Amino acid sequence: MTALKKLSHKLGLLLILCSLPVEAARWDPGTNLEQIPIWPKDLPAIPSNPSLDESVTPGEKPIGGGPISIIWNVSQPTMTVYPPKAPNSGAAVVVLPGGGYHGLAIDLEGTEVCDWLTSKGITCILLKYRVPASGPYWDKKCRCHVKPKVFTALQDTQRTLGLVRANAAKLRVDPKKIGVIGFSAGGHLAAAISTNYKSRTYPVIDVADKESCRPDFAMVLYPGHMSDNDDNLSDRSKLNPDIPVTSNTPPTFMVHAMDDPVDTVKYSLLYFNALRKAKVPVEMHLFANGGHAFALRPTESSVSDWTALADGWLRTIGIVPKQ
Repeated sequence: MTALKKLSHKLGLLLILCSLPVEAARWDPGTNLEQIPIWPKDLPAIPSNPSLDESVTPGEKPIGGGPISIIWNVSQPTMTVYPPKAPNSGAAVVVLPGGGYHGLAIDLEGTEVCDWLTSKGITCILLKYRVPASGPYWDKKCRCHVKPKVFTALQDTQRTLGLVRANAAKLRVDPKKIGVIGFSAGGHLAAAISTNYKSRTYPVIDVADKESCRPDFAMVLYPGHMSDNDDNLSDRSKLNPDIPVTSNTPPTFMVHAMDDPVDTVKYSLLYFNALRKAKVPVEMHLFANGGHAFALRPTESSVSDWTALADGWLRTIGIVPKQ
């Protein structure tokens, strides 16, 4: 075979290989950790979308000096349990990553949050809830906010809270010390589960769905979609009616940066005022700088100190032992 033919042969093989379908990378929680499906298989009441091809890709830009990973097209939601690395406090927190109900920032607002919580003796349950369009989201086509016909992310969160309570003894957690933490869209979801827990938004399946899905406490960071008029930047004066705050809404810790360009600080102020009016114990911290999606990554702003403030709040409300 001449050199020209060999080169032609190699190019042909390369073209064939490039045309073969490549299996998309999937998120792996790591060694000794298992993604547990939260729904029984083939459940008619909770339809999945088999046409979705779940994948994980790098984010468009680094945050806090490092890359981020985004999970897309989740049709089969799972929870991953991270056991405490410090002496077990008996508390548990369900972690709700953000991503605009389009994807999930699984490390920035997921695994890194679990690293912090487990170091405090808290069991962490990382929820990979369904996306996209599983909650209110920004539609690029119409350039408007859209509410889905079914709030499937809330269904997944209700189900997970019930599962954790039903398995509290096995998980070695106190069923009266189970909370949630959410960021951005996940912050909206944390507020939604804090105010939509009286009844399931899906048919009851088993004993887990007979357990309360009310969080005992909630941490809500730079939430979105908290207004009933998302599309009018100048008029966000009323809280979203889908978040019906009452005196039974759980104690809440809130963090927001004043210069957040994505989810305006007005969102947090609306929720804070509603909680205060309902006499719900609420602690809120506003920082002059920090932007959006700072999570736990180090920044030049004092917003990075919010975890120390949260530690103190968790001790104050009796979720973790006082030092």
